[in-house]
Amino acid sequence: MEYVLETEGLTKIYGRTAVVDHVSMQVRKGDIYGFIGKNGAGKTTFMRMAAGLARPSAGSLRLFGSEDLLRQRMRIGTLIESPGAYPGMTAKENLTVLKKSLGIPDRGRIEELLTLTGLKEAGGKKVKHYSMGMKQRLGIAMALLRDPDFLILDEPINGLDPSGIREVRDLIQELNREKGITILISSHILGELAKVATRYGIIREGALVEESDARTMAERSRRCQKLVTDNVERAVTVLEEALHIQSFDVPEPGVIRVFERLSETAEINRVLTEHGVAIKESYLAGQDLEGYFMELMEQGLLRKGE
Repeated sequence: MEYVLETEGLTKIYGRTAVVDHVSMQVRKGDIYGFIGKNGAGKTTFMRMAAGLARPSAGSLRLFGSEDLLRQRMRIGTLIESPGAYPGMTAKENLTVLKKSLGIPDRGRIEELLTLTGLKEAGGKKVKHYSMGMKQRLGIAMALLRDPDFLILDEPINGLDPSGIREVRDLIQELNREKGITILISSHILGELAKVATRYGIIREGALVEESDARTMAERSRRCQKLVTDNVERAVTVLEEALHIQSFDVPEPGVIRVFERLSETAEINRVLTEHGVAIKESYLAGQDLEGYFMELMEQGLLRKGE
């Protein structure tokens, strides 16, 4: 497996607080890696360290399998916090200034990026008159100027209207699928993140509490009846033999998730009880990525996925 970003025990301490706390993460080549966490969880600080904008207090990181970070960061494009564009200039003028400061030969790159990000028609319109979506697309264009292999995008759809969200989402998918760019992206709009992400990392109070692929995350957030009991073995037997239920799993000790007959939860509870299964908890769970995320944050179900 080829990794674009690998961290081991990466930590950032401000004062006495570990804002990023021993995070070990792997972003695979070709991933759209969705980075999820509440405000203040450490997402932006982690991204800043990966991009070289903040110095780690402890731990290590590798880029493209190398510890030569200075050289490898030339292959990264970033949009962290907000686009650093001059409001009194047009998109083309901003890209031209950035190109010159980076010493990049043009060779039609600016026109290509304006077309790719849908800003070519903006013409002479100054950035101060742009919508939020246009500004975010300009920020992505600026991040793409060096033709990077890896993009780090911090909340690129934050504050956008539905049309702007769709435009940025489509651009991210195009960059990944057609240009082969690996992307690390954070967002609070989990429903939108679920439409593009191939892998997820969830950070809680600075610590990475779960890392899994999109298929596993979809399975974990699937709608189900969650049963908590001390006698899982007996409960499984009753589900199979008395209730003829086949679609269930045991994700952790003492917990059963039932994926069928969700309108009959009271009947399932009754039959289990009649067969001597003591039920500590029984409730409907799941629905979507946001529901799973909230459950993880609120109940502290700290587990590491494959």
